[in-house]
Amino acid sequence: MRIAELSKTTGVAVATIKYYLREGLLPPGELTSPNQARYGAAHLSRLKLVRALVDVGGLSIAAVKDVLGALDDSEQPTFELLGVVQKAITKAEAVDAADPAHQVVKEFLTERGWWHSDENPAAQALARVLVTARELGHPKFAEKMLKPYADACERIATSDVAYVLDDLESEDLLEGVVVGTVLGDAAIVALRRLAQQVVSERRLGAAREG
Repeated sequence: MRIAELSKTTGVAVATIKYYLREGLLPPGELTSPNQARYGAAHLSRLKLVRALVDVGGLSIAAVKDVLGALDDSEQPTFELLGVVQKAITKAEAVDAADPAHQVVKEFLTERGWWHSDENPAAQALARVLVTARELGHPKFAEKMLKPYADACERIATSDVAYVLDDLESEDLLEGVVVGTVLGDAAIVALRRLAQQVVSERRLGAAREG
């Protein structure tokens, strides 16, 4: 297909597709003349993935490059790819190791067997959450919320890994890590909002009836 057809099929503007080509997010098409190229199913699939990372995952072009580079690395272990994806989608300023929030996170994760290193972006993001909670006047946030959140997330992670390792064909495995992580984050946020609405309605309704 020509670039115009690729644009029409995906709803992505031709100018945006050309930008992705220049940035290396899409592989070059097959040249049919000095100024024309043909694009195939692989381009269509990759373009959809790029849009998902940008639109749903909120990733920057630089972060998308990192993720796609890891995805295209045939030697990249699945666990290492997951780390690249998590680093790309985790946006948080590192917390100083001397800050109490850092120690709270380290102790909590160590107790659960989740601690890896000070450089883990997810651990840094969690510490930043606790710093912000403290600054907003919610010092008990960690005490009250970390365990139930972690318990729920461990169950979710079990489903995440099962989806990738048990439900996908081997050739889809690495892309499944990317899609499952990015789309999973968005789905969890949406479902949490819906659950909050329902639980609030139940509690407030019961209070009014009482």
